[in-house]
Formats: sequence, C-alpha cells, structure tokens
Amino acid sequence: MGARRGRRAAAALRGARRLCHWGPLVALAVVAVCSATALADAALWYWPLDTAGGSVNFIVLLNWTVMILYNYFNAMFVGPGYVPLGWAPEKSQDCMYLQYCKVCQSYKAPRSHHCRKCNRCVMKMDHHCPWINNCCGYQNHASFTLFLLLAPLGCIHASFIFVMTMYTQLYNRISFGWSSVKIDMSAAKRDPRPIIPFGLSAFAASLFALGLALGTTIAVGMLFIIQMKVILTNKTSIESWIEEKAKDRIQYYQTGETFIFPYDMGSKWKNFKQVFTWSGIPEGDGLDWPVRDGCHQYSLTIEQLKQKADKRVRSVRYRAVEDYSGVCCPVTKGVKTFFTTPCTEEPRIALSKGDLILATRGLKHWMYGEKILDSAADGGIRERGWFPRKCVEKCQYDSEMDQPMDGEKKSR
Repeated sequence: MGARRGRRAAAALRGARRLCHWGPLVALAVVAVCSATALADAALWYWPLDTAGGSVNFIVLLNWTVMILYNYFNAMFVGPGYVPLGWAPEKSQDCMYLQYCKVCQSYKAPRSHHCRKCNRCVMKMDHHCPWINNCCGYQNHASFTLFLLLAPLGCIHASFIFVMTMYTQLYNRISFGWSSVKIDMSAAKRDPRPIIPFGLSAFAASLFALGLALGTTIAVGMLFIIQMKVILTNKTSIESWIEEKAKDRIQYYQTGETFIFPYDMGSKWKNFKQVFTWSGIPEGDGLDWPVRDGCHQYSLTIEQLKQKADKRVRSVRYRAVEDYSGVCCPVTKGVKTFFTTPCTEEPRIALSKGDLILATRGLKHWMYGEKILDSAADGGIRERGWFPRKCVEKCQYDSEMDQPMDGEKKSR
C-alpha cells in the first residue's frame, strides 16, 4: 500500500512539473481566454440561452472546449511511450542493425530516437513539442493530431461569436446624424438593456480574444496540415528528414542505390489506421512495425547507420579562437550573428578558446557540431549544439579538413 501511494505521489509530482512550463501555461491560457470570452459573449450579448438556437450554440462551444482539453491533456500526460531501459532485440545478431544509446543503456528500437529534453528513447518519435512539454510519438500521436484539428475548429466558431457580438452590440449603439456618426457604449438604442452591459472593457476583451483565436487558427492549422501529410505516408517528421538525407547521400556518392521507405503501407487509408483506431489505442507495441513488401525490418535503421558513418566522414574539425557563453542570441558576436540565430530548440554549446569541435552542418553565420571533451576518448561522449561561426577556425593539420561539410553543401 505504501509503495502504491509512493508511485501515485511520484506520478502527481511529474504531472505538476510537466504543467509548470511556459508552453502548457501559454497554451492553456489561450484556451481559457478564447473559451471563456466566447461563452460569455454568446450567453450575455449575442444569442440568449432562452432560445433554442442560443442553447445549442452554447453547448457546441462548451463541447469544443471539453474535447480540446481532453486531447491536449491526453497528449501531455499519456506521453509518447518510451523504449524500455536495457532493451535489446530478441535475436542478438540483429543488434548490428541498431544504434546503441549510452544514456538509456539500451538499443534504439526501429523508429525510436533519443530525446534530450525527456532524456529517454521515445518510440516512433515525431518531435518534442514545447506546447505540451512532452514528445509526440507512438502512444499520443493521435491525441496530439486531434488537438491540432479541434483547436482551429473551436477557434473558428469562437471567432464567429466575437465578430457577431461586436457587430450586433455596436450596431445597436450607433447614432446617425447629419454630419457625424456617434457610438454610445453606455446603452443599446433598440434592444432591451442586458443584465451585464456591453461596455468598453467587454469590447476590448472580445477584440483581444478575436486576435488570439485567429492567430491560433492559422498557426495550429498549419501544424495540423503538416502532421496529416506525414501520417498519410506513415512517417514522422524525423523520418521525413532521414528520407531526404538518404536521397542526398545516394546522389552525393552516386552509389546507384534506391531507398524505399519501409513503413509506407501503399495506401493512405492503411497509413491512417496505423495512428487512428476506434479504440484509441495505436496498433502494435511500438517496437515492431509492419513493413511493405521487399523491405527489411531494419531497412530504416540500416540507412541511419550509413548516414551516421557518412556524417563522421564529412565532419570537419575546428578549433575555438574566441570564448562563447552559449547564449541563444549573442550580442558581442556581431549584428548578423545576433539576428540569424537558428530558429530551433536544439541547444547551443559554450566554447572556450582552444576547444576542439567536429562540425557536421552549418549556416552562413552559425555551425552545428560536437565538442570533443578532454576527458573523452575516441567515440566518447560529446556535447552537441550550435555555435557562432566567427568563434572558430578550421584546423589546418587535421586529416578531415578537406572533407566538405554537409551544411555547406546544402543548408537545411
């Protein structure tokens, strides 16, 4: 009994920590403002609840809020599902096709990736979403996508309520004169005065909520379209990137290979059912996946190993010539460096003069690579992240210095 209470307390603490993050706090604040304002506008000033249409409208608005929050909290607290610590394939010879995670002390199952924020290997990882402060992956992909669908639909309905409320209330307060048009916010000219008057503060609140709703509709709607594109091909955002790099690698080396994505079932409906099911529980166990005919169970992981080896070949060794604190937008490294900081959640790495870095990709004013720690032997742990290009110079006597950088060949 004591152990069970301890587990419940630990789960509650993890949930509280997950909520206490800027992403969920901002997302829930937007939902609260839009929902509360829409419900108040509809009930008080636009469509009274004593009419059948007003009652139905109010119930639909309330239903949007409930469904949005249900799928949002499902995506946040159910989580993506993690590869068990110490996991290894049943057949020991299959280990040669998989990468090994030193943090989780296990092999990375097909379609799984290690998340630096969650500090675990995530099954079918799509991305780490700051708005739910969790990864989107195998178990919560459907809930996350439904949230991305329902949020814009609810915001469109709320926007209609905001516009109609402001229109009807302002129309009832406009006085047309011979030379001017006056708006009296103190009372309606035609309709009976409501219990709570629609004053200037209510107008400002409706206008502010309208801006939030329209912004959410555009931003979240675009994310929904992106998610549906990858779902209908049975991919994740990371796997789409891996497929693109596979084509680049084959074209760069002219190997004559043909990379076929193994998890595309050949039908959009079949791919759709891999994520959305009537039971709400995704198919499979998150470790083994059905593959299309002619593909190997480890086709994707074999390609990842090839890309990892290719990245080591193409990496260029640099030496730090200036100190860099690791801040996102360094003021002292130049105006161009400040304004072109990479728009990504990938970390920055602090540099001290003399540090060695293996750069794997780069932009015009920034580079991404791994800092080789003094205490690490070859193949040891490295710190990875972005750093300003002007803080480093290429090592002139390094065996890898003539290799072209992946980022210089093609900026991603």
